[in-house]
Amino acid sequence: MKTKSLVTNAIVAALYVAITGILAPISFGALQFRVAEIFNHLIIFNRKYLWGIVGGVFISNLFFSTMIGYDLVFGVGHSLVSLVVASGLMRKKLNLNIWVKFSFNTLVFTVFSALIAWELYLAFSVPFWFGYLTVGIGELGIMAVGAPLMMFLDKKIHFSERIGSE
Repeated sequence: MKTKSLVTNAIVAALYVAITGILAPISFGALQFRVAEIFNHLIIFNRKYLWGIVGGVFISNLFFSTMIGYDLVFGVGHSLVSLVVASGLMRKKLNLNIWVKFSFNTLVFTVFSALIAWELYLAFSVPFWFGYLTVGIGELGIMAVGAPLMMFLDKKIHFSERIGSE
């Protein structure tokens, strides 16, 4: 990993951790709105962002979660699986419209929220479908609202250029 990519991913991870920490009361549990999840959309601009996002999730769960063991496995697993699936499938269709990519990415993260629902079931006996519904709605909402914000920020920051070429 080149220095530029490493530093950029460290910044993404730090921002993820800061936002999750500040909003910790709403970032964990059966009813969660983890605002930092908007960073998942960075994968659309360059798959190298995977490391910063996953690192941010790992550190956030390590320092702010009340169920660290579960969150390190299921929360990090959710992010890693979702990012790999989304980036892998989008890569096969490079000519997709950016809004289609945002929508697809949002859908992937929402579908794989089942991993968090399973975690809540195992840790707290939250009924799976209830947990899936509540976490899925939170993920869908954050990712849907985050897409236009990330598009706006990209026009100012140029995410693809910040991390270096693939």
